[in-house]
Amino acid sequence: MYPSNVVVLRGRVTSDPVVRELPSGSTVTQVELTTACDGAAVSVPVVVDERPVTCLAGDELVVVGHVRRRFFRAGGITQSRTEVVAAALVPAGRRRAVERAVAKASALLE
Repeated sequence: MYPSNVVVLRGRVTSDPVVRELPSGSTVTQVELTTACDGAAVSVPVVVDERPVTCLAGDELVVVGHVRRRFFRAGGITQSRTEVVAAALVPAGRRRAVERAVAKASALLE
């Protein structure tokens, strides 16, 4: 993670994770997380690089990571997507693991 780009989210997984293989041969798992922001539900795309993800739709997670905007070509035009790259995906019920992940993120800000 980067000291000036730290994200901590808590929310529910809205659909089962999707694993994609990139042209480079690496794998990326995409997870859609819904969080509450100012009383409204906000969907946040979360990606996990090169690691297995063990969550399902409806699970509540805490995600620690950083924001990335990536560009790609689709349909002959350049598009972009802003997403959170997860360094840690922790079930919200695992209190100690959540505290450790958030403490690591907090330490980066100091």
